[in-house]
Amino acid sequence: MSVKHAQPHFSQSQVTEMMKRLFNLTPSEIHSLPSYEDQNFYVAPAEGGEYALKIMNSEDSENPTLIEVQTYAMSVLHQNGLPVQTVVPTTSGQLMSLEETDCGYGPQRYLVRLFTYLPGTTISKVPLTPQLLYEAGKTAARMEKIFHQLEHPDLGVVQRENFMWSLSNVPLLEGYVHLLDGDPLQEVVKSVIHQYKTSVIPKRSNFRKCINHGDFSDQNILVQPEGDGHKISGILDFGDMNTGCFIHELAIAIMYMMTEHPEPVDVGGPVLAGWESVLPLNKAEKDCLYVLVLSRFCQSLVLARHSVMLHPENEEYLMITSRRGVHTLRQLWELGKEQVEKVWFQSAAQVSDSK
Repeated sequence: MSVKHAQPHFSQSQVTEMMKRLFNLTPSEIHSLPSYEDQNFYVAPAEGGEYALKIMNSEDSENPTLIEVQTYAMSVLHQNGLPVQTVVPTTSGQLMSLEETDCGYGPQRYLVRLFTYLPGTTISKVPLTPQLLYEAGKTAARMEKIFHQLEHPDLGVVQRENFMWSLSNVPLLEGYVHLLDGDPLQEVVKSVIHQYKTSVIPKRSNFRKCINHGDFSDQNILVQPEGDGHKISGILDFGDMNTGCFIHELAIAIMYMMTEHPEPVDVGGPVLAGWESVLPLNKAEKDCLYVLVLSRFCQSLVLARHSVMLHPENEEYLMITSRRGVHTLRQLWELGKEQVEKVWFQSAAQVSDSK
């Protein structure tokens, strides 16, 4: 593992010490929460309340300005009524603290923030009804609309030029396609990248620009029971925020909801209808949605393989989406653009008519 990406490995006793020193809170319960490359803890202090402590990996900790902008964006969403965590300041009034420790790679510095804890379960654990998918699409669009109004002196830091997870940077995957050598899926991935270059890039000038959350996924959306269904109770993890386009966020939302559904192709319509109830698509955006969804599947598959090489001990978590995504990507590719779009746009129209 490169030290650059060093994932934190703080012990519960270190967390207890930090909670006391930084926040004057005495944890009575601590357990770890899942994470891709950071370290997250659920903390219930004796003083009451519930919190999530997030310790960033050493590489992301080197960019406190980016973290500050993410934190600011979350507070704006919260003020606008979206269910988002807010940061709890330290006793000295800071929104983050840089902690130095040795997690096995020599002394490294890790950014630590304490968030309010949002109740609920991830959307991956409940049945994805058309109504819940509609709400997911609508919530993603509301979030993007608010992001569009953001003003901050350092907003430029979210222009992450070569950020691998940005849907603006799909051609960068070519440098990693060799990780699929011997896998029949490699040809599909190469074909999708080619489609992206020939059919998306020429139309990109017509996409409406904005800031993307970038990871509106089945692991980052919380839900709670309501009536005989569920309502969205939280949006997590703003670590992938980047400048992009409205259509990117919609493609990301559709792709991740697909990985959780027994009939993945049926997902696009309700999510699209929810999205368009807030932000109707223009012609170029509509025309590129299919290839953008496939492109996100390719990013997920290829970059998960890359991460497993760096972090073999975390393989189970890293491969969650990717394992399910293989089948869906193949299915979408074999059905083809025309067939998939027909399903998505017709069912979106039906859902919208019933609202």
